[in-house]
Amino acid sequence: MLRWTRSWRLPLRGLGPCSLSFSRVPVAPSSSGRSGAEPRSVLLSYKLLDGEAARPALVFLHGLFGSKTNFSSIAKALAQQTGRRVLTVDARNHGDSPHSPDMSYEAMSQDLQDLLPQLGLVPCVLIGHSMGGKTAMLLALQRDLAERQFLLTNLVEADGRFMWRVNLEALAQHLDKIMAFPPQQESYPGPTLFLLGGNSKYVRPSHHAEIRRLFPRAHMQTVPHAGHWVHADCPQDFVAAIRGFLA
Repeated sequence: MLRWTRSWRLPLRGLGPCSLSFSRVPVAPSSSGRSGAEPRSVLLSYKLLDGEAARPALVFLHGLFGSKTNFSSIAKALAQQTGRRVLTVDARNHGDSPHSPDMSYEAMSQDLQDLLPQLGLVPCVLIGHSMGGKTAMLLALQRDLAERQFLLTNLVEADGRFMWRVNLEALAQHLDKIMAFPPQQESYPGPTLFLLGGNSKYVRPSHHAEIRRLFPRAHMQTVPHAGHWVHADCPQDFVAAIRGFLA
């Protein structure tokens, strides 16, 4: 089992306890002629058992010649026993998922990288059998790297030993204050841009009224495919938004 973490999160709405969601698309477009490009994802068929959104979901990935039905009974049992959301997925060229000439692990990983955030299932626990296990391994290795590299920029060498240049103790003690915002009565009358990542939950709809009270001329703009790190996920959209605001 692999725990896949990233800042992406999308709310899963309209699903009551033990409700199901399906997605079926029969044919995928060919990815031929895209040498050197990222694999083109397909819309995977899946079955989702609902549960507590606050806890990481369980995602089952079947092996070669298998399908999402291989884990049906286990998925139901775990959904009932753990209270978590449980997702079973048909890999490309399997079950009810589209056919594609590309059957690489890179392509199968990309399919999940697109699907899981759309369902609001990041972070999650990946559970894969055989081919599905290898897909889970690659996905974890591909998506944890950027976050690790970002955190390691705070690790420096001094006098022959490594140390953190951030004050971890102080940050941990005041994390609740950092995540909150101090109450303010006065408002700022100037133009303001709030640039939001479409896959981020840091700024929620419930925050908008207070934002507009404090910043009456606020413009709320969303970059659809970005997470919390808008500037890293979609740098061109980020620059375009700034230029548009300055114009």
